[in-house]
Amino acid sequence: MNIMIRRAVGVESNMLTSIAFAAKRYWKYPKEYFEVWKDELTITLDYINKNEVYVAKVDREIVGFISIAEVKKDFQVEELLIRKGFWLDHIFVHPDFIGKRVGSELVSFAKELCRRKNIVCLHILSDPNAIGFYDKVGAQFIEKVPSNIKGRFISLYKLAILST
Repeated sequence: MNIMIRRAVGVESNMLTSIAFAAKRYWKYPKEYFEVWKDELTITLDYINKNEVYVAKVDREIVGFISIAEVKKDFQVEELLIRKGFWLDHIFVHPDFIGKRVGSELVSFAKELCRRKNIVCLHILSDPNAIGFYDKVGAQFIEKVPSNIKGRFISLYKLAILST
C-alpha cells in the first residue's frame, strides 16, 4: 500500500473532522463523550491555517491526518495543566485503515518535520486505546492525567525527536 503525506488544505476541514469522529467511534465510546469532544474533534479552516496539519492519502483518498500545535504558554483545562511546547495534537486514521501502517507513517513524517524545524520533542495526550501505538512508535510514558471526561484518565507521553 502506497501512503502519500502532504500538507492539509482548508477545504479538507470537513473530511478531517469526519475522520476524527469515525476514528473515535471505532472504539465504541458512549454518545455523551462525543458531546464533550465535539469542539476538539472538529477541524476548522482556522485550525489548519494556524497549525502543522498533514494528511495521509492512499489511492488519492484521504485516510488519516496528523497535526502539531505549538502551545506558547502554560494553561489550565479544568484539572489538567497543558505545558508550553509542541504537541502532537491530533492523529486520526479512518477505521478502514487502522493497523495498516498509516499511523506509523504519519508519526515518522512528523518526526522528520520536527527535525527540520528544530523541535526536540512532542507532548502527547493519549487516548487509552492508543497506548500500544505510542509505545510502538517510541513515545515515553510520563504519567496518567485527568481527561476532560469526569472520572476518566488519559496518558501523557513525550516523543523525543532524535537528530539523524
